[in-house]
Amino acid sequence: MIPHKILLLISVAALILAVLACTINIGGPAYPSQPIPISTEAVGDLNSVVQTAVAVEPETGQVRLVLNEVQLTSYLAARLQAENQPILTNPQVYLRNGQIQLYGTARQGYLQVTIAVIVTAGVDSQGQLTLELTSADFGPLPVPAGLKGAITAAIREAYTGAIGPAAVGFRLESITIADGTMIVIGRTR
Repeated sequence: MIPHKILLLISVAALILAVLACTINIGGPAYPSQPIPISTEAVGDLNSVVQTAVAVEPETGQVRLVLNEVQLTSYLAARLQAENQPILTNPQVYLRNGQIQLYGTARQGYLQVTIAVIVTAGVDSQGQLTLELTSADFGPLPVPAGLKGAITAAIREAYTGAIGPAAVGFRLESITIADGTMIVIGRTR
């Protein structure tokens, strides 16, 4: 009788240790069916696009920047990978229907959840970037308080980080997002 109880206790302990050693996926929205590839070349392409756009036509001063999903996803993945404890892994940025759709995997302790955040970008009367959180889906977890401010700050930081010194003296005129592309048009002051 005693060996049976010991065997049961060892089995339960082994099961508990196996669960603790694993990450438990608690769900969340599904990633879109077509994953966006991530590459260091795309980050280089993004930098080249920005540098080329900065070389504005001298007569008009207009800057036209065309970005795609691969460039933005790769840029975000590189930025997150550089952090010690990134808030997201496996990022995917989709540019569809006037929206920036961000998917990723968030991890808290042993729990893992897929998240989806949808943001609408625009331009205010001062020529500044505006962002509106359209929706946020954290699966079964509640949406954290202050999410809008955090997302706005992160996207703004990515925008100014990508544009860098070119953003000084730059006034946005329009942002168009459709079919995997974001077109940003502005003018140097």
